[in-house]
Amino acid sequence: MRTNTNSKLIDSYFGLLSGLDRENKIKLIAKLSNSIIEANPNKNDSIDKFFGAFDSEKSAEEIIKEIRDSRNFNRTIVAL
Repeated sequence: MRTNTNSKLIDSYFGLLSGLDRENKIKLIAKLSNSIIEANPNKNDSIDKFFGAFDSEKSAEEIIKEIRDSRNFNRTIVAL
C-alpha cells in the first residue's frame, strides 16, 4: 500500500513539474540530488510521524471511562 501511495504522489508531482523549462528541471534535479546526499539517516521527515502521536498503554474503554468520570456538571436548575 505504501508503494502505491508513493507512486501516486510521485506521479502527482511529476504532473505539476512537467511544465517547467529545461533549466529549472536541471536545477530541481540538482537540489533533489543534494538533499539525498546530505540526508541524515536518523532524521524522520516522513508524514508517517504525524500518525499515532497519541500513545497510551490504556485500553479505549479505560480512556473513555476516565473522560466520563472527569466530567463536572454544575448546572443548577432555577425554579420559575
